[in-house]
Amino acid sequence: MLQIGLVHYLLLSVVLLGIGLLTVVLKRNAIGILMGVELILNAANISFVASNYFGPANARMDGYVFALFVIILAAAEAAVALAIFLNFYNNIGSIDVERASTLQG
Repeated sequence: MLQIGLVHYLLLSVVLLGIGLLTVVLKRNAIGILMGVELILNAANISFVASNYFGPANARMDGYVFALFVIILAAAEAAVALAIFLNFYNNIGSIDVERASTLQG
């Protein structure tokens, strides 16, 4: 019988981190880049919570508190980024990030 341990959670975290990094690097769409950033933050959350769960018993809440801060940071980042993307779409008519060079003054 397979026991799921810390290594499995960290492997899942690394896979999500890799997918998130590839998404950020390869996507030209601003929403796709934002989704990649969210995947990276979720990978960090999985590693925080898993390390906390399988770590020493005297530090039981540290990983959960870090994960809560990351979730709050991700919500604020998503709100600000979506506002920027909406403004960019209203000015340019597209959310293709390669057209952002036209905004330089």
